[in-house]
Amino acid sequence: MRTVRATAAAVTMALAAGAASVAAGRLASDAALKAPPGRPLPTDPRLTVHATAAGRITLTRDLASLRPGTYGLAGDGSHAVVGPVLDEPRRSADTVVRRLERVTHGILRSGDKVWLTPNVHIGNPSAALGLDHADIDIPGELGSLPAWFVPSVRKIWVIAVHGLGTTRELPLNVMEFLHRHHFPVLALSYRGDLGAPRNPDGLNHLGETEWRDLDAAIRYAVRHGAERVVLLGWSTGATMALRAAAHSALRDRVAGLLLDSPVLSWETTLRALARARHTPGALLPLAVRAAQGRTGLHGDRIAEAADPSRLTVPTLIFHGPGDAVAPWALTRRFTALRPDLITLHTVQHASHGAMWNPDPAAYEEVLRRFLTPLS
Repeated sequence: MRTVRATAAAVTMALAAGAASVAAGRLASDAALKAPPGRPLPTDPRLTVHATAAGRITLTRDLASLRPGTYGLAGDGSHAVVGPVLDEPRRSADTVVRRLERVTHGILRSGDKVWLTPNVHIGNPSAALGLDHADIDIPGELGSLPAWFVPSVRKIWVIAVHGLGTTRELPLNVMEFLHRHHFPVLALSYRGDLGAPRNPDGLNHLGETEWRDLDAAIRYAVRHGAERVVLLGWSTGATMALRAAAHSALRDRVAGLLLDSPVLSWETTLRALARARHTPGALLPLAVRAAQGRTGLHGDRIAEAADPSRLTVPTLIFHGPGDAVAPWALTRRFTALRPDLITLHTVQHASHGAMWNPDPAAYEEVLRRFLTPLS
């Protein structure tokens, strides 16, 4: 009897440990599968506001707060725009002072917890940039997809789609530039975004199903006068652009791809986000398996989206070694396999999805040189 009881106890403990491991893997996979739009990713540190003054803000000293360039500074109920780090002789070793360009929403107070975001603008194109726009609904696979359309005279449209942790406000960063060069712009919300339908399982599929919403936007553009389109995607939005360019029934209308911080391996990105949540290394494979079981994601199907042999159009990629979510090494390998079609513009000291922010003028000049021969 003692042997039977001991065996039963051992089996019970093993089952409990197995169940705990499965639950831990599931929780770790949430870092990517439940990343809410407009909220910080696990790789984005929370910073404390230590002080504000005319044109200045003092933040916790961190690699993030020391990044060069212009960023949004988001908090719970607030949004501001910060510029370069300032040379303040009296700053402490634990803080950094940046130029405070403007407070666009709410109030910044000492003690507030904030994070840097690539979203410099909030609101719609009219409110944020003074650009005439139309609020439209694109018929999608799961229902209506809210989008902004900024009209212009060219017959080649730019369809812009954001990625992890951001919203359709992110394309506002380059919308003024695109409008100045007479490109109509369609900025898309897709499944899981505010006002858009959810995936049936309520999870982010990292572009595997979301690309069909981008496909719906291509169909909308062609029906409404676009002769060709350029797909502009950030992060998993870049994954969506790659899949649409390969699989859309209207892929012959795609004239080019613009990819910022592309997610070329969902497993690597999921591991990075789970690790940033302090998930033990031993549980990272469980997080990957949990994601596969919950969403149907599989390496072969996603890898196909990042297969450079499928590319048929000129592609410009903005990426750099500071990306902690989508490895730059994968992008360099991707680029090296198709030097005939892919141009990689390397950006130093930039976080995921934020390659525009360190030097907007340089980014837009590269963009201009790429778009000019397409139009």
